[in-house]
Amino acid sequence: MILPADWPGGFWWHWLVFTVIIIAFVLTLVMGFIWIERRGMARMQARLGPNRVGPFGLLQPVADAIKVLIKEDIVPARGDKIVHGLAPVIAFFPVLMVFAVVPFQNGAFLADLNVGILYVVAISSVSTVGIFMAGWGSSNKYSLLGAMRSVAAVVSYEIPLVLSIVGVVMIAGSLSMNQIVLAQDIPFILLQPLGFLIFFIAGCAEINRSPFDLVEADSELVAGFHTEYSGMKFAMFYLAEYAEALAISAIITTLFLGGWKGPVLAPWMWFIIKVIAVFFVMVWTRTTLPRIRIDQLMALAWKFLFPLALINLFITAIEVLVWPEALPWTMIPVNFAIMAVLVLLWSKFFKLGWGRVAV
Repeated sequence: MILPADWPGGFWWHWLVFTVIIIAFVLTLVMGFIWIERRGMARMQARLGPNRVGPFGLLQPVADAIKVLIKEDIVPARGDKIVHGLAPVIAFFPVLMVFAVVPFQNGAFLADLNVGILYVVAISSVSTVGIFMAGWGSSNKYSLLGAMRSVAAVVSYEIPLVLSIVGVVMIAGSLSMNQIVLAQDIPFILLQPLGFLIFFIAGCAEINRSPFDLVEADSELVAGFHTEYSGMKFAMFYLAEYAEALAISAIITTLFLGGWKGPVLAPWMWFIIKVIAVFFVMVWTRTTLPRIRIDQLMALAWKFLFPLALINLFITAIEVLVWPEALPWTMIPVNFAIMAVLVLLWSKFFKLGWGRVAV
């Protein structure tokens, strides 16, 4: 089923309906993600997790939201009150805007931009400005250090992340998110396994998911950039963190997992199932892997992911130009073999950090 471009009738109705759908989708899935992560991590760590508020603890995110709404809003006496107040808004709303070009099914999106993936890359980076504003406006050295770490991570990991997307764009022949889904007769994760791996790691690092959560590393920064935040302002940062995880999961689903495509079930249901599956992998890695050091974070981006992304881009360009007719099936085992060899080689000769910590 293809929805008409102006569904349900006219530009403004289309804009209004899909704006409401996006807001409801993000808020509902974010609450669901919070519950999935807390219950999932509890299972993996042999704990119970939230199980008191509602059946199976399903209403725990609602109880948490009510709790932060009634908490006192405290602003540091020497902080910049305007910057301190605007920071949570700047951090959250760009993440919401990412979903304007994400297709829930064929034709079901707010806007089908012909440069949709460029829009996503550009607008998603704006959230970092909000995090830096929080660190600067708090008049707290730990908050500022956490904010600077976020800026360093985004600048470093944005490069391999974008390079991993270029391979997908070359195979699909379009920058439109909807056209990329339509081009996936088979999911691009099979044609771009190394690109998927690089995108997943770089995406987790950009949104400060463990083991890359140095922005709010309680072992050395108390709570990082949001140390001086409380009440609803803190809740907006908390909301932004899970909304970013939702956005990365939705983008991975669109670029590499065939988006809304799937048998039997409705397209939008397949999209949600795939998004939740990607997020579950993020929870799995958070529970399994220890937090890395800041020098290891930078080394992983520049010495590991960046060269691998360049090699993947070069190999994909050769395949598209020389063997375009062989791409669908012949190149699947070839690309998986190339990924395995490259990752093993880099793992053998590349070390995340040596001796003294380099900050």
